[in-house]
Amino acid sequence: LVGSGTRFESITSGMLDGRDLYYYISIIGVFLTLNILTLEKLKWSEVSVKPKHTTIKTLTALAIINFVIANFWLERTNFLRLDLTEGNQYTVSQATKDVLSQLQEPLLIRGYFSAKTHPLLAPLVPQVRDLLREYNYYGSGKVRSEFIDPRENPELEQEANQKYNIRSVPFQMSDRYQASLVNSYFDILVQYGDKFEVLSFRDLIEVKLRGEANLDVQLRNLEYDLTRTIKKAMSGFRTTDSLFASLKEPLKFTVYASDSQILPAKLSEFLTQVEVVAGSMSANSNGKFEYTKIDPKADDGKVAEEILQKYGFQPMVANLLDPKQFYFYMLLENSDQSVQIALPENLTVDGARHSIESALKRFSPGFLKTVGLATPPVQSNPMYMQAGLDGRKFDVLREKLEQTHTVKNVELAEGVVPEDIDLLYVLAPEKLGDKDLFAIDQFLMRGGTVVLATAPYAVTRTRENLSVQKHDSGVTEWLKHNGVEFEEKIVMDKLNEPYPVPVRRDLGGFSVQEIKLVNYPPFVDIRDKGLGKHGISSGVQQVTMNWASPLKLNLTSDKKSELLLQSSKNSWLTSQTKVEPDFRMYPNLGFPVEGEQKSYPLASVLSGQFESYFKGKQSPLLTKEDAKDEDNANQKKAKKEDVFTGVIEKSATSARLVIYASNEFLADQTLEVSASSGTERYLNTLQLAQNTADWALEDAALLTIRNRGHFSRTLRPMPEQVKMFWEYG
Repeated sequence: LVGSGTRFESITSGMLDGRDLYYYISIIGVFLTLNILTLEKLKWSEVSVKPKHTTIKTLTALAIINFVIANFWLERTNFLRLDLTEGNQYTVSQATKDVLSQLQEPLLIRGYFSAKTHPLLAPLVPQVRDLLREYNYYGSGKVRSEFIDPRENPELEQEANQKYNIRSVPFQMSDRYQASLVNSYFDILVQYGDKFEVLSFRDLIEVKLRGEANLDVQLRNLEYDLTRTIKKAMSGFRTTDSLFASLKEPLKFTVYASDSQILPAKLSEFLTQVEVVAGSMSANSNGKFEYTKIDPKADDGKVAEEILQKYGFQPMVANLLDPKQFYFYMLLENSDQSVQIALPENLTVDGARHSIESALKRFSPGFLKTVGLATPPVQSNPMYMQAGLDGRKFDVLREKLEQTHTVKNVELAEGVVPEDIDLLYVLAPEKLGDKDLFAIDQFLMRGGTVVLATAPYAVTRTRENLSVQKHDSGVTEWLKHNGVEFEEKIVMDKLNEPYPVPVRRDLGGFSVQEIKLVNYPPFVDIRDKGLGKHGISSGVQQVTMNWASPLKLNLTSDKKSELLLQSSKNSWLTSQTKVEPDFRMYPNLGFPVEGEQKSYPLASVLSGQFESYFKGKQSPLLTKEDAKDEDNANQKKAKKEDVFTGVIEKSATSARLVIYASNEFLADQTLEVSASSGTERYLNTLQLAQNTADWALEDAALLTIRNRGHFSRTLRPMPEQVKMFWEYG
């Protein structure tokens, strides 16, 4: 901060920082003061020193000291800043202020930062410190932020390790004297009541490779990450007593452990601590928590055989050098489900309590909003997997949604969406039957929101080629009943995201294969007017829709639609299933431009009152045998399984249906293709999916700040001449 170069960092990021301006004002002030002193000294006699001379020298020294010292005082403030970036990237947003205003309990934000850390991480620490000061300011006394170096405080380091599972990370460093491995901390703890969340350096930073040896490391989106974590901690905050109060039925906590003489010493001590925690919970649970310890080897090993068959619990060994076998498994269960509790990394009382409470929350509804994911089955046939046909996966989307919600898999084939599901994502459905449709239909009838990503075409990728074929989703008739149809063609657009394809280059009788980024019209690049003015698209600057088909809406008067995404006016439709570009025949785009060029709708939001597809029909949950005699169908079903079912024929007015006309745009493989092109565009697509969940669950707090990442702000496509114009300008 003494050097001049550092003072340009803020303005190059778009921030006009008063501290930097004052730095130069202080330099000017010091030298002007010295100039005045120099001019005054020209009037003085060289023979005698008068009191006036001493006074002027004293005032000069004081002025210089004050000019300099003010820099140190201002460095501790952050109110003299003007954010000139689009969307105010470096200013605490209204969304964060609203979240902080909802605090009922004290909130602790503690930064664990080592003084000696990786040189690419060190410049980020002051940015974190500046932002946390603003959280303190807007927290109205309920936010306390701390910065500690765990290396200087062994007690806090021990607490960080044992209670919060915060560990130092080894970084390889080198200077002019030596190369070394340094273990340093770069973590943020957010604690609200008994709930805490930890952001590690992997959660906080974003790395972009700008060359073989040039890494650009920035904070990913610190305000969003912090506010999201605070909001999650607030949503998840409950005392253990309230956890038990929210349970619908008692839980049974069972520890399958060998005799203490057989267990390793650490596990034997940990068993004692588990018993202490479990006993305390049982006493305060009002009969909703029962603790049992069972030795699997007792009763001639019958229990060991039973838990092997039922849960797959096999004997453990401490290490390969000690073949002595033992058991130590913790299981929490009720009549519907069972959760195995993994051994915590820290075998302490805090570790035991945290593990058990984490499992408890999986049985307690209402802590966080729950999103249900209905995805196509993954192909388990080894022959198909070897060919690359293992089906569509949506693990990246799941990981993003889990940042702010509880995410569960939903088996639609059971005909019922679980009652704790608040929002249902149906992604790339395949050959859904009546029970699957009934589950979706009745969830919508109950006033829920269904997000459906489907289209008439699906893409099959293998290691050798790429092909498109007709796709039987099973939801076509159900959608048609609700006023939604697809034109069975693929949308192509001159404004598109490049696609990495293998290209052969002829070298005079010898050809080489290279990977090149080429125009790929089936990857429709949507921005500006193509993004509808809807809350879902808030903060989203660009989205890519991959192999999409146009929507056709025929809605009744009791439903309305809002356009969410549409292609550009330079798009057209094709019925060809050949999706590999041919630049020999079509040098510019790789595909022929066919028919009329205009915009096509690719996503829409439907709301209002829906009528059930099963109105006037028997529930699919009744088998054909049960349905032969309509008068006795329910009675037979009750005798058979004690399951009662009916059809809700009209939806609540809160029901909403979000349609994305693509099977592929959220799939892992598609996102990997986008990432492999060297851009971060896929982050915008994931942001759209997160926005959809927040909007559907009426939780819009994070919509406006989710797009503040350094590397997800996509530039507009422009010709080379325009790039040169701006560069030289």
